[in-house]
Amino acid sequence: MHKLKLIIKREYLAKVRNKSFVVMTFLSPILLVGMVMLIVFLTKVNDNETRVIMVLNESDYFSNAFHSSGNVSFVPYNAIDLESAKDSTLKMGIYGLLYIPQAETLEATANHATFYSKDNPVGSILDRVERIFQNRLQQGRLQDLGVSAKDFAAVSESFEVKTSTFEGARSLKGINEVKAVIGGLFGYLIMMFIIIYGGFVMRSVIEEKTSRIIEVIISSVKPFQLMLGKIIGTSLAGITQFVIWILSASFLLLVAMFLFDVDMAALRGASTEGNNPVMQMAPIPSSNFSDVQLYAQELMQIPWVLLISSFLLYFMMGYLIYSSIYAAIGAAVDNETDTQQFIFPIILPLMLAIYVGFFSVFSNPNGPIAVGFSLFPLTSPIVMLMRLPGGIGEGGVPLWQFLTSIILLLVTFLGIVWLAAKIYRVGILMYGKKPTYRELYKWLNY
Repeated sequence: MHKLKLIIKREYLAKVRNKSFVVMTFLSPILLVGMVMLIVFLTKVNDNETRVIMVLNESDYFSNAFHSSGNVSFVPYNAIDLESAKDSTLKMGIYGLLYIPQAETLEATANHATFYSKDNPVGSILDRVERIFQNRLQQGRLQDLGVSAKDFAAVSESFEVKTSTFEGARSLKGINEVKAVIGGLFGYLIMMFIIIYGGFVMRSVIEEKTSRIIEVIISSVKPFQLMLGKIIGTSLAGITQFVIWILSASFLLLVAMFLFDVDMAALRGASTEGNNPVMQMAPIPSSNFSDVQLYAQELMQIPWVLLISSFLLYFMMGYLIYSSIYAAIGAAVDNETDTQQFIFPIILPLMLAIYVGFFSVFSNPNGPIAVGFSLFPLTSPIVMLMRLPGGIGEGGVPLWQFLTSIILLLVTFLGIVWLAAKIYRVGILMYGKKPTYRELYKWLNY
């Protein structure tokens, strides 16, 4: 036990005293905040651009139908033919020209309308123009059936069904997606930490193996102790760096927002422009103040203590499992180039957990796919965290699934460490031979 502590201390101090570690620890938050500020600035610049669309309307059916708003401005052409309008629009560098010809009927007028632009038009601009045509066509068709403009306005009113729990409390649209996103962010942090710091463990093993220092170390400690010490020491250094990143980045972001008077709503405006699939999955709450309060209350009711404690537990177990595999790979090869054939099978479950987890948890957090991936040990640290914002018990994750997931993680951790230690024990003293999967299997039987 004393030797294990010494190895952990040695690995930890070796990492935190490294110049690149120190530089990246303090430089990364500055780069991160700078990137966020750059995104906000570019978003503001992008939102300030107004697209002008010239309208050549020769018909009476669409009089006063096009009104400028937001970043789209409609400007009418008067007493000009189509060719002159196209030449004028192109020479002035205006975004587009909407031509509405004269026809006998509303339907014929709409069918012959054309939008001219130099390049392919933005989808959101076309959607806006098409909605104007669709609205006028619906109104005309209903008037042909004897429906007045007033009745059409009443028919066109949007409708949202009232939602409530069986206890009488109001339930909110999109809150499950918001919770899944919160859990997904925790899971994404785990994935990034595993990839970054698992690679640190692997490179550390390779460096000591190629420098032959490992032959001296292995004479005084057991290979299992050395492997475990490297994993724990590197993870502690990573946690130290991670905590510094979070604290310093949060402080710098608040200072930057205060100094530059940044409105984070600019990011929201950019997200809602066009067909953003994430925003479609997680609808933005209504601007109604009472609705905002309800969403805030719902977010406050998320079991944050459970979520954070589970994050730490799954983070620790997931990292120990994967870093053991990384250590075994580092011991099996002579240089980092030879690790490429082994890295992809390690990263694949993490990628699968992120993408499949998002789609399955968004649509059905208690469905068979979401449950299966939240129980499978190599994906459960990520997928289970996506489900946990709903709590444990009724309406959330059943208690038996939560406990089963932890037990399977623990059993898998013990099994992976045992297998990795067998590979590590043989591979750490093997030189000059490029290992294969068949070779690794043989080492497991030694």
